[in-house]
Amino acid sequence: MTTTDSIPRSRESSAPTPRTVHRRRRPIGAPIATHAILIVFSVLAILPLVSIVLASLQPLGSTSEGLQLPRALDFANYVRAWNNADFSVLMRNSFIVAACVVPLGSVICILTGYAFGTMRFRGERALFTIFLIGLLMPFEATIVPLYYDLRSIGLANTYAGLVLPETALFLSFGTFWMRASFLATERSLVEAARIDGANSWTTLWRVLVPNAWPAITTMVVLFFIWSWNEFLLALVLTQDHAVQTAPAGLGLFTGEHGTDTSGLAAAAIIMTVPALIVYVLLQRHFVQGVTSGGVKG
Repeated sequence: MTTTDSIPRSRESSAPTPRTVHRRRRPIGAPIATHAILIVFSVLAILPLVSIVLASLQPLGSTSEGLQLPRALDFANYVRAWNNADFSVLMRNSFIVAACVVPLGSVICILTGYAFGTMRFRGERALFTIFLIGLLMPFEATIVPLYYDLRSIGLANTYAGLVLPETALFLSFGTFWMRASFLATERSLVEAARIDGANSWTTLWRVLVPNAWPAITTMVVLFFIWSWNEFLLALVLTQDHAVQTAPAGLGLFTGEHGTDTSGLAAAAIIMTVPALIVYVLLQRHFVQGVTSGGVKG
């Protein structure tokens, strides 16, 4: 006697069919448009530098217009610019001023940013608003009374007469920048440090500063570039060539009856090289700081 199998056989139609995944394709023209826009802005940023380089290679006495190619490459303009403006002294003075302004301004901004970003005290908003006014008010409006004040206390034509005003000039931005960076830090890190018994000073330098290092590096690069390129303060507050900085030396190539265009362009290129080197060396940290912690506020 044969028995029939009571278990039904599986049908091919009952097997689950894989679902078709629909992926949204990115428009082909989007990457092309993005790269085209980046190329246009890159060209616009590079053209002024190319124009200055071409002008610095023009023969002495010739005039250059825009991107005009020089008839002959005259590299002697750089030697003449270095000697006529005495750039050995001017560059030394710029390094001395920047070496004082950058660390002094950075430390003060870290402290003020820490106070405004993590602490609550009476008059906090009003005091922070005063700092923000420094970002809006043009410092050119205060340059004349500042000169007379510095001269009255004997700081005119001194390194301190440049270091102190430049440091004060950068404090508004530095405080705003570091406050935003500390606000972006996870509160759990600060709370954990307080639970472990760390005081405010230890919490700042052992916990917050290492996490905010990209933002601090960005601030340091900006402070150096701004201090190195500061022209008006160096021109007004220092008439003595012994303490003048590199930007003030550019005025030596402009006279009442004419301008040494090739010498001026060569001097501008010479003055730009140190700031360009600092930016190239710290470019990765600079971009990381711009895109990370300094955007919350």
